[in-house]
Formats: sequence, structure tokens, C-alpha cells
Amino acid sequence: MQNNSNEKPRPRSFFLNEELFEYILEHTSMPDENQKSLISKTSKLGRVSAMQISQDQGMFLHMLVSVIRPKFAVEIGTFTGYSSLAIAKALPENGKLLCCDVSEEWTAIAREHWIKAGVEEKIDLVIAPASKTLADLPVDKKIDFAFIDADKSGYLEYYEAIVPRLSEHGLIAIDNVLWSGRVVHSEVSDSDTISIKKFNDHVSEDERVSSVMLSIGDGLTLVKRVS
Repeated sequence: MQNNSNEKPRPRSFFLNEELFEYILEHTSMPDENQKSLISKTSKLGRVSAMQISQDQGMFLHMLVSVIRPKFAVEIGTFTGYSSLAIAKALPENGKLLCCDVSEEWTAIAREHWIKAGVEEKIDLVIAPASKTLADLPVDKKIDFAFIDADKSGYLEYYEAIVPRLSEHGLIAIDNVLWSGRVVHSEVSDSDTISIKKFNDHVSEDERVSSVMLSIGDGLTLVKRVS
């Protein structure tokens, strides 16, 4: 992708053609050499590489975290680490990121690039079901930023574990909420689509929070608690 190869980045936004997506990337800050290496290494994993967030999403997360300056951030679903790298690089000096994942194989690639970026000391990776990792946090532990991008059937459980812990200015970002457009097709009834639709409805009806659904990537919802 952005690694001096002839391979072109593929848009994760199903409504963008390649020409428009390339235009977006040309007008978005470029990834550094370590991020380019991570993009390239992930692309060699085959079809699962589609789980990596896009370059523009990475920069968007980086900018959000730079503004929020969270002391404690949580990521549910780390994969090969592009999103965690974007988040960790934007953390303040005293900031920490808790990464929750179940794959030693994929997160080994993430660790390699965290070390190259010099952010490994800011990241705590726990290989275990995210629901357990969240439940094991101290009762009074507040979360300033959270990124959810894991198994779709678990979205609602992760959300409900995080919302009560959100700090006053805390923010949750949830990926894949448009699910390649399948959320608006009533005839689509696979379990992941149903889970995403139920989750989206739940968030929009949750009086504890305010939310906005954005059309970046495969759809990204931002959530904050109502003061």
C-alpha cells in the first residue's frame, strides 16, 4: 500500500470508488515509515487483512486522542495494531492504553511495531476475552477514550461495560456500524448484521449518551455521556 509498492490501498468505505478514496488519502496526513511497514505486513496476511482500519481512520483516531488527551484509554480488538499505534502515539506522557484481544499471533505483529514506535511502555496488552478484562478493572477506574472494533456479537456487552466508566469528557468510538451497507437491507439476516443493527438501535435510544454516526471507513459512531 503506502510502502513504495505498486499495490493501491482499497477503500473500506463501500460507497467510495477507488479514485475518490485515493483523493482522500492524498489530502490526509501520510503514515510514518513504521506505520507503512505495519500496513505492508498486515496486507500479506490475506483476507483477514481487511480487519485493519484504513489510513484515514487511523489519522482520525490519532487526532481525536490528541484533542482528548486521555489518561486511560481502552481498545477492544487490536488485531495487528494499526489503531492502537495511532492511539498510543497521541497519548499524553502519563497516558496508558489497555488493549484487549484474544490472538497471540496477530498481536505479536502489533508488539513489534509498538516497540519500533517507542510506545510499548504506554500499552498494556491482555490476551483474554475483553468482557473479562473489563470486568477485572477496579470498580472506580474511569475510561477517557475507548475504541471498539472486535466481534460484532460482543459490541453491546463491551459498550455496556464501558459507558458507566466513561469520564466526564470521555468518548467511545465504535467501528463498522454501517457494515458495508447491510444494516439498511431488511433481507440480510446473518448474525453479525443483526448484532450491528441491534447495537445501533440501542445506542440511538440510550438516554445516557449523545451520539453521532459518521460515514468514515465502514461507519464510525462516536458516543459521549450526557452531562
